[in-house]
Amino acid sequence: MGSLSVAYFLMRLMDFYQILIVVWCILSWLPVPREGILADLVGAIDALVSPYINLFRRFIPPFGGLDFTPILAMLVLQVAERAIIGILL
Repeated sequence: MGSLSVAYFLMRLMDFYQILIVVWCILSWLPVPREGILADLVGAIDALVSPYINLFRRFIPPFGGLDFTPILAMLVLQVAERAIIGILL
């Protein structure tokens, strides 16, 4: 039962991180005020997501003004999630 709960926790954690990546992408398109609660929230999300996304930006530069690194980052998370589940279960 222990490995099942660990696997479930890791799956939910990776799912939540993928949601953060999507929210981070959407927020990058919107104008954000420099001060206030929304600015703090955007800063916190950026602090959580940017280091992971920047790992992939070293290998894949923006193409035609489009940044495909969030898609690659989410795919890597999906593969890691499946690998971890396969190992734990």
